[in-house]
Amino acid sequence: MSLRAQLEAIIYAAETPITLEQIVTLVRESVVAAGAADDADVKSRVRSSLEELVAEFGGPDHGIEIRQVAGGYRMSTKPEQHEVVRNFAKSLKPPIRLSLPALETLAVIAYKQPVTVPEISEIRGVDSGGVIATLLDRKLITTAGRKQVIGRPILYKTTKEFLMRFGLKDVNELPSIEEFEKLVAESFGSELIPAEEAAPVEVSDTAAQKE
Repeated sequence: MSLRAQLEAIIYAAETPITLEQIVTLVRESVVAAGAADDADVKSRVRSSLEELVAEFGGPDHGIEIRQVAGGYRMSTKPEQHEVVRNFAKSLKPPIRLSLPALETLAVIAYKQPVTVPEISEIRGVDSGGVIATLLDRKLITTAGRKQVIGRPILYKTTKEFLMRFGLKDVNELPSIEEFEKLVAESFGSELIPAEEAAPVEVSDTAAQKE
């Protein structure tokens, strides 16, 4: 990957303005491998590539620009594009707030679909009927017929809305169960949270907004 490509990716991913010194630290190894003589040469090459990027994104063919803000670099939409970006932002759906029990239930449905409420409750170890209505209301799940067993319980599966909210092409892109459990543990801690105490989780549209 070229140095300019690396710098572009770093600046795009940074949530706050990233300084020249931070960027140099991140790319030093690859710049040295490309032939930089010393730290001063590394910094010079990075600064030169940054100036080229700033000039390139400053052209009329780009809707975003790289600006120096608060001592660092960041990407932002150009002033002349603010109106169209504002209209786009207004068209986005608001975040969905999910409790931990709802998130757990949604995960079971995603991995085991189509699945019934009794099957979900057995996996979770608690009654899951109460959160099904919430997930249906949020259009994250839908019915998928009835299971051909005694009582013919309703089957549930995830929806296109679920894929869009979580940025997935299809359910085959879901992380492994182990990876999902790790994400939940990092987000909520290792202790189980009772349903009545569960903190809501916001699930937003996946498109990153740079203002």
